[in-house]
Amino acid sequence: MATFVLIPGAGGSSREWFLLAPELERRHHGVVAVDLPSGDDSAGWAEYADAVIRAVSGRTDLVLVAQSLAGFSAPLVCQRIPVDLLVMLNAMIPRPGETGEAWWSNTNRKAEADEYLASIGVSPADAADDDVIYFHDVPRDVVDGYLDGPPFAQSGTPMKQPWPLDAWPDVPTRILAGRDDRLFPATFQQRVARERLGLDADVIEGGHMVALSHPKELADRLDSYLGGATRI
Repeated sequence: MATFVLIPGAGGSSREWFLLAPELERRHHGVVAVDLPSGDDSAGWAEYADAVIRAVSGRTDLVLVAQSLAGFSAPLVCQRIPVDLLVMLNAMIPRPGETGEAWWSNTNRKAEADEYLASIGVSPADAADDDVIYFHDVPRDVVDGYLDGPPFAQSGTPMKQPWPLDAWPDVPTRILAGRDDRLFPATFQQRVARERLGLDADVIEGGHMVALSHPKELADRLDSYLGGATRI
């Protein structure tokens, strides 16, 4: 049995995991769904890592699942406490010294996403709609459940901070990309993973919010990773 530590992306809310957590528990794993201080302008990457470590509260056999923006903070956790496996789920992969703001242009994300959106018939006007980019494959009742709570807030503070590690942490790492991700297309994630970590990205059905659209399939894939992972 593992303890899955679920770290949300921008907005920092554990509500992102309300369908995945019970799926993992049904597979007899422990689950820690983390809330981050994303609305606090005094909090940066270090404080996000602090929040994860507090939430873990002495648990062991940790598998970190880092969604999207959490790709910047989850590796910091791996430098501070023992982690068995890091899973980057539709996640940003930083380089040493790179800011979150610079990551977007450094990776050429916009051009590749625009090309992908055009190929599936999504116009630039439609691409401005969060439902089209984030929730296109999520059932409406699930979206409503996810949004039912305090408004999400994301401070720009961490995005201005250079990623502080000199190298990727010495922890087994998996890259998992949603086949239909419209924010970070799967081919984009595969390229960035190869260039920055020398790893191949696995692909799973679903878009950027795969934990909401395909929680069972995601839980199955995460469970399958416990037999081994690639160390970089």
